[in-house]
Amino acid sequence: MTTTSPRPTATESGDRHGLAARVSLGRMFAPVPSEFFLIASTALMLTIFGLVMILSATSAVATAAGEPPYDSVMKQFVFALIGVPLMFVASRLPVKFWKRVAWPALIGATIFQLLVFTPLGVSADGNRNWINIGGLQAQPSEFLKLALALWIGYVLFRKRTLLGSWKHVYIPLVPVTVLVIGTVLAGKDLGTAMILVLVALGALFFSGVRLRVFVLPAIGAVIAVAILAVTSPDRMRRFMSFLNPDCLADYYNDCYQPLHGVWGLAGGGVFGLGLGNSREKYDWLPAAANDYIFAIVGEELGLIGCAVVLGLFALYAVGAFHIIRKTDDPFVRIVAGGITVWIVGQALINIGVVLRVFPVLGVPLPFLSQGGTSLVSVLVASGVLLAFARTLPQKRAVAPAAPVRNVRPHGSSSRR
Repeated sequence: MTTTSPRPTATESGDRHGLAARVSLGRMFAPVPSEFFLIASTALMLTIFGLVMILSATSAVATAAGEPPYDSVMKQFVFALIGVPLMFVASRLPVKFWKRVAWPALIGATIFQLLVFTPLGVSADGNRNWINIGGLQAQPSEFLKLALALWIGYVLFRKRTLLGSWKHVYIPLVPVTVLVIGTVLAGKDLGTAMILVLVALGALFFSGVRLRVFVLPAIGAVIAVAILAVTSPDRMRRFMSFLNPDCLADYYNDCYQPLHGVWGLAGGGVFGLGLGNSREKYDWLPAAANDYIFAIVGEELGLIGCAVVLGLFALYAVGAFHIIRKTDDPFVRIVAGGITVWIVGQALINIGVVLRVFPVLGVPLPFLSQGGTSLVSVLVASGVLLAFARTLPQKRAVAPAAPVRNVRPHGSSSRR
């Protein structure tokens, strides 16, 4: 005799669907770690701060030239409207997704970079690192930074048990990384190539390989940059002007922009001249809204404004390094390390160029500099960090110990 289990009633089926819906909503509104809020809030504040400074740096000059005063900031605002939602969409994607897209992302970003050598490519200041599609200009190499971090993280994650051997560390990491950076160097953009080197070295460092395995690629990168600088007359000229103690003698050539950047910072003092009151932006400082926007921040908002920008980047770094320290996943640690070194390191290099600590390298200030491709790439990279922050182990509250009761032995009696 066979028996059949009774079919669930409509009430039971509805209860199950209701339970599934409650579980789904619970996951959606589950609490997130403090690192999530720290990275998200600083990324948003830096983006808004950048929009304000781009408006201040471009509106007056555009009006004087008879152009729409809000044209530049509106273009940047459109990219911010694209990048911010993408950041939060990326934050919802699981780590498994980022592992799966590592190879396709690197291949796609490299093919995108190769478009600069087609008729779509655009040259500017001796570099061929942009493309123009339908009147919109983009810099494909910005997406290579995130793609390279994801790919290195995935490769080293798959080889995590073999990282004691230098052969498994260097192959295929070194040949592929050199090939990817070579596509940027072919367009003569040494600044972006240096940032890609920082991404690779940062990811390699946080993978936990032995120090001697890490030092050899670092030394090789320094030698390669030195050779590229010496063999290029244009780069060598800029480097020598940076070392020239009497830069005023070369005022109208390579020292023009660095000097006006320093003068802008010095003119702001502690409290600045006031938002919108910069003098250097009136065609005295080239690239005022791009690579030298930090000089406009210092001139208009003074030392206090510069300290605020540095403080926001410091908070961003704190949140990112907490992810690196707390995670149990090697892939998360490696990729987060590469992204952190990229964004924070590029910010420090840009600020160092404005302060004349480094020669002019042509790298933008993340979140703040005018450039839609750069803004979208750092926002998506921040979204990857937010996705990693969701995976951090949560601290469970320890339940208070139950009070101990005095239990008398069985059969005992009390006497008065």
